[in-house]
Amino acid sequence: MSRLRIVVDRLSDWRPYYPSDDVVTADDYLAIENAGNSDAATHVINLCSGLDYLGTGYYVSLLAQARGQRVQPSVETLSQLSRKALIDLELDGLNALMAELAKRGALQGEQITLRLFFGESDIEGLGRLGRRLFERLPCPLMEARLSCKHDEWRLARLKALPLTALKGHEEDRFAKALNRHSRKVWRTPAARRRYRFDLAILVDPKEKLPPSNKSAIKQFIRAGRAMGIDVSLITRKDEGRLAEFDGLFIRETTNLDHHTYRMAKRAEHEGLVVIDDPRSILRCTNKVYLHALLRARGIPAPEGQLLNRGDLKHLREKAQHMSFPQVLKVPDGAFSKGIVKIESLDQLEREAKRLFEDSALLLLQEWMPTEYDWRIGVLDGKVLFASRYYMARGHWQIYDHSGGKIRSGGFDTLDPSEAPAKVIKTALKATRLIGNGLYGVDIKQSGERVVVIEVNDNPNLDVGVEDVVLGAALYTRVMDVFLQRMEERRRQIPTA
Repeated sequence: MSRLRIVVDRLSDWRPYYPSDDVVTADDYLAIENAGNSDAATHVINLCSGLDYLGTGYYVSLLAQARGQRVQPSVETLSQLSRKALIDLELDGLNALMAELAKRGALQGEQITLRLFFGESDIEGLGRLGRRLFERLPCPLMEARLSCKHDEWRLARLKALPLTALKGHEEDRFAKALNRHSRKVWRTPAARRRYRFDLAILVDPKEKLPPSNKSAIKQFIRAGRAMGIDVSLITRKDEGRLAEFDGLFIRETTNLDHHTYRMAKRAEHEGLVVIDDPRSILRCTNKVYLHALLRARGIPAPEGQLLNRGDLKHLREKAQHMSFPQVLKVPDGAFSKGIVKIESLDQLEREAKRLFEDSALLLLQEWMPTEYDWRIGVLDGKVLFASRYYMARGHWQIYDHSGGKIRSGGFDTLDPSEAPAKVIKTALKATRLIGNGLYGVDIKQSGERVVVIEVNDNPNLDVGVEDVVLGAALYTRVMDVFLQRMEERRRQIPTA
């Protein structure tokens, strides 16, 4: 049966559009389980009325989610649309966009009403605003009312619309928007037979230091498709499309206050297999959290202490018996950024004052000079690669940001069996505290001492670096984990 269901109140509501076997009435859809029939649909587009709590449309979305299907709008989206306070929270940052649009003259007058079909607007200049609303609250048909008071634009109202609310030219616009939105869902029969699953890889084409280079991304696509997984590249603009896929692979540098974390959360909620999963992002991106976690679980790490803003007044007293150099870190730095080598107490006071402007906590750790750091890649609890990243020439870190250009040191990748057993054991022990995703454990080794510097939730996987030993097999192993987990997820979906 079709992978898509379009649910309407009555079949006559679909009369203006091209006939399709994918269209079903709400009554028939709700009765599927009671009738003992099976419904193999994995995507449901709910165009019903009665979207308020316990209405007919509400139950369509509720049952779709209970059946393990991906539905737009979800029950969570409907709940948010019904409560203005939740909308404001979900759309945090929208006011800045509206201010920018107003400055460019795209918002004029005192009030504007937008009718959005899968995020598409017919008002010139407001396409970006429509996409932003749909990314945050994926509802097929929405009406947004914007109002201007005291030269400041605000979202005054946002509500879901049923299909029957469309009139005249809106029907043509909706049909085109639906067609564009559903191209991934409505595959040709041959394509449906060829690919069993759909995987999205999230990338940022403009990122200077992405977790995977372009050649590696091509290897992931090739490996996935050879295994029956159709792999597509998406960007942050495609957040509203996540429900079309079975899995999400994040190949963009992650952060908590960032769209990568938000998209991971949404994808997990939609039932996708996600790497990096939200929990791993949460646990790995903050060095303060990792410091406390490693210490609490007895994992060897550099000696260090947490500093809070209140310590600034007493820092000289607190550090009078401290030996230098030390390393001062902001909680969420990446690629050696936000990390300062401290040579003296005066420098500590100066740099701490600067960094406390952006963070309430800082991490101060002992400086452990080494020629290189181990990076042990771990996937699904098993070692994937073992590399040594060397310090940039004339610098104490792997990445040197002190000049106009970012410089990095060299590398070599070994067979994991050639890496010290203690390094491998420590890396695996550290990742078990995080989860079963894809991690890169940075380890310093000084004689017999082995310590975990950090655990990265989306380590680099680049052609010519981490894949030197395994080659194409590295990308196959990653795709195989996705395949196994997507198969398991499908087996867990209850049949109606």
